Amino acid sequence: MARSDRSLNKTERLFALVLLLQNRPNMTSRDLSEHFGVSRRTIFRDLRTLGESGVPLTYAETGGYEILEGYQLPPLMFSAREAATLLVGTGFTKLQPDASLRTDADAVAMKIRNVLPEPVRDYIDRLQERTVLAPFNEVRDRGATGDEQGLWFELSEAIARQRKVKMTYYVASRDEETVREVDPLGLVYYSDHWNLIAYDHLRDDIRNFRLDQIKKLRTRFDRFEAPAGFDLKEHLRERGTSPENVRMQVRFRNRAWRWARTQVPADIEQELPQDGWTEVTFEFENVAYVAKWLLRYGTDVEVVSPDELRDEVIRQAQSVADMYAAVAT
Repeated sequence: MARSDRSLNKTERLFALVLLLQNRPNMTSRDLSEHFGVSRRTIFRDLRTLGESGVPLTYAETGGYEILEGYQLPPLMFSAREAATLLVGTGFTKLQPDASLRTDADAVAMKIRNVLPEPVRDYIDRLQERTVLAPFNEVRDRGATGDEQGLWFELSEAIARQRKVKMTYYVASRDEETVREVDPLGLVYYSDHWNLIAYDHLRDDIRNFRLDQIKKLRTRFDRFEAPAGFDLKEHLRERGTSPENVRMQVRFRNRAWRWARTQVPADIEQELPQDGWTEVTFEFENVAYVAKWLLRYGTDVEVVSPDELRDEVIRQAQSVADMYAAVAT
């Protein structure tokens, strides 16, 4: 099936051509022409250019082009934006339950960092100190909304370079937009959306702003200094020990706990293995949210305490049963 890659410029196509032949050798000029959506004459010119630049191209006895084994592309040079994107991507991979994926993600992140020029590496280090992914371990499979796209990197730049930001922010509780000037201190990904942690000059306090509620954004030239001793992870940890939190104890069958442990919406205080079960203790402020999350695991989970959580699970389960009973009648 032909693939339209006419949007690639020649340099990008040559790079893609090398990668393609290394992963799928013995492709004919017709195969390559269809893959990139260009003429065979263009493919022949590209192959000649690669050969003249030192890429060891050969024509296999079985037909088709290939690159001699052992050839490696020169080290890639990443821009600050590309490196930040890749490292955030490996961060999400490290949240997966598969230990081998987490190990590979660590190795990839280290390799990326090692090839970065020192100024870009310093920039990335500052940014990583101010970026936290899923502090309560839950990540849902949802891409950025149109409102969030483009804001993440602009804010990450402001954070790394300590630049003030002026924004128009939608306050859902009052159904109104307000103009805020803030000092951006960090970016946090909570379950399914990005959040900006920033010092809000209007409220004279550190506040949380959802990126999908930011309607306009402009980075200012004037710099700011973070509050003395501010640590993003410690700030999030303190928020997680809110007096509104409810202490919860829940038992999971071991077969379910393997997956559930990556999605507990809080820091786990205690994890006690039992006969075929694991009992965990954590604190969270939203009982209804936890009840809804627990329903995913059916009979593989049991609420130990508090009664408030047990009653909420029963209520939500009964609502589901009533809905289907109504449909059946």
